[in-house]
Amino acid sequence: QVQPVESGGGSVEAGGSLRLSCAASRGYEWTKCLAWFRQLPGKEREAVVGLDSKGGPTYYANSVKGRFTISQDSGKTTVYLQMDSLKPEDTAIYYCAARYCRYSYCACGSQQSEYAYWGRGAQVTVSS
Repeated sequence: QVQPVESGGGSVEAGGSLRLSCAASRGYEWTKCLAWFRQLPGKEREAVVGLDSKGGPTYYANSVKGRFTISQDSGKTTVYLQMDSLKPEDTAIYYCAARYCRYSYCACGSQQSEYAYWGRGAQVTVSS
């Protein structure tokens, strides 16, 4: 499906782990970047991490480096966000965003405007 579909999320205590999944695909001629954004309560949506069409990750949020890991399945249709050592300040709605490029390398970006397709979001709540 062109539109990303997220799964996972939930509630966990500080120090715990959660994994989010995002499935998205298009025709064979399209490459893609899949990225995770999050929106903290009362804040603007921010980029967390993206995986480009060559499988290269870019971490945008310094606060998650070393704790969050992005990966994909062998079929390159699903990306995962493994979140370890979670903190209460990670509490947010996490959105998966897709950017498609035709017959070319597809880079990721940190701006919402670079992504045409969005998932509905997954709530992540970390309690202290």
